[in-house]
Amino acid sequence: MRIFITGIAGFLGSHIADLMIKKGHEVVGCDNLMGGYLDNVPVDAEFHQVDCGYLNTMVKITKGCEVVYHTACTAYEGLSVFSPHLISQNSYQITSTMLSASITNNCKRFVYCSSMARYGEQEKVPFREDMECKPQDPYGIAKYAGELLVRNLCNTHGMEYVIAVPHNIIGPRQKYDDPFRNVAAIMINLMLQGRQPIVYGDGTQKRCFSYIDDVIYCLDKLAFESDMAGDIFNIGPDEEFITINELAELIAEKLDFKLDPIYMPERPQEVRLATCSADKARERLGYQTKVTLNEAIDHMIDYVRKRKPKRFMYHLDIEIMNDACPRTWVDRLF
Repeated sequence: MRIFITGIAGFLGSHIADLMIKKGHEVVGCDNLMGGYLDNVPVDAEFHQVDCGYLNTMVKITKGCEVVYHTACTAYEGLSVFSPHLISQNSYQITSTMLSASITNNCKRFVYCSSMARYGEQEKVPFREDMECKPQDPYGIAKYAGELLVRNLCNTHGMEYVIAVPHNIIGPRQKYDDPFRNVAAIMINLMLQGRQPIVYGDGTQKRCFSYIDDVIYCLDKLAFESDMAGDIFNIGPDEEFITINELAELIAEKLDFKLDPIYMPERPQEVRLATCSADKARERLGYQTKVTLNEAIDHMIDYVRKRKPKRFMYHLDIEIMNDACPRTWVDRLF
């Protein structure tokens, strides 16, 4: 089967590509390298270095593909409050482009990778798939709007779809020199440079973290099993719900680093308690959390050490620069 993957140089897209190739599929993908590394792309994949917002090109290179994994996105929740044009353009708009191309080429199934940002601030955690979506930042709004568009166009034109909600994925190949996202990777990169991590707010906001190997096989099932079509699945653990302070302590302990975090004002619209229920994935996809957070952090540290710590690259423009904008970005403190 011919499989198309947007964001194939990214963290998630490249791992999907590896699995598809291992299973004997022909893999084609595109990436503009805004959020990934070129060496993430499997050598056996047909790679196009192009932004998936270009409709004519996408129609051309998705021709003959039966499944489309749409993983490409500027997944920057915090930054979206200050760069809403950039985030919406590279979240919602590129989704409409990929849907048009996929439907034009009679693709069989479209797997849309959404975000737990769809849920926003809820009265209870963990977040369940049947909860009312209350996204509270431009990124979450754009991702949820993309879901609505997927449902609308796929139902109208007869293309199967599945909506996946992977959340806080960590592991090798994750971009760790990006100052705008990936808190575990940022902390590891800083501490390996002998620098203190920066924590927004008081650090008591809580998250669960998903190791890539525990996520990838669920995404495989979403593309091929008939009873998954038209459904939505949270993918990732609901165990080990920890604070950002505890995450910093765990990383520091492993690195034998004397921890003294730098606390900065909290970022606007940040959700304090965010974790998703894995019950549906356990029941329908056979999901299991096989890699503990402790082991996942070990793998991340090994990966960054192997590639060596890097300077942070402030590669994205801040559109709205005011007093609410984090100083970490304005003054380039990472």
